[in-house]
Amino acid sequence: MKKQEILDAFMFRHACKEFDATKKISEEDFSFILETGRLSPSSFGLEPWHFLVIQNQALRETLVKVAWGGQKQFPTASHLVFILARKSHFMRYDSEYVTGFMENVQKLPPEIVEMRKGFYEAFQSTDFNLLESERAMTDWATRQTYIPLANMMTAAAVIGVDSCPMEGFDREKMDALLAAELGMDRDKFTLACAVGFGYRKEAPMAKTRQELEAVTTWYE
Repeated sequence: MKKQEILDAFMFRHACKEFDATKKISEEDFSFILETGRLSPSSFGLEPWHFLVIQNQALRETLVKVAWGGQKQFPTASHLVFILARKSHFMRYDSEYVTGFMENVQKLPPEIVEMRKGFYEAFQSTDFNLLESERAMTDWATRQTYIPLANMMTAAAVIGVDSCPMEGFDREKMDALLAAELGMDRDKFTLACAVGFGYRKEAPMAKTRQELEAVTTWYE
């Protein structure tokens, strides 16, 4: 039954283009959704993200001006979440953030911190070439934000809440607005994606996907 319930949630979930603005997600349900984002995995467990929950309608009206992909979702979503990606200021192997995270959040002893930072340096400098540019590091952090994004959308679907992930915005202008309106430090953060949560206004179209055989190759 649990397997079928999970598959039913994936069948239920769709990119909701417009929410029923009269329906609101309960505080308990939205806290549950956010918690699944908080508990999501990340590379080296360093959580290269920050969640902004945008509930102020006037602020949404300002932000939607540079979000062509959220014209109906921004105004009507019960809850609107912006997921920020942390930039090199945080994510470099030698940053204060990384050291502090390992010491204070992961509670690692000093010798393990140094060992893990050595692995992390090799990963960033050699394995993925993340130190070659700010763009490389930011793109790497941005890719990871899709893990909590997906987990929150799936968790929402399990409890009957609709969602819509959004990349349809001018990132430069949106970052500038977030800096002006909310004081976001652009040296430290950039907007990775947005996601609206709420309840559908209309029934969705039938789900279309390729067959499993078309997207899977086995080697035995």
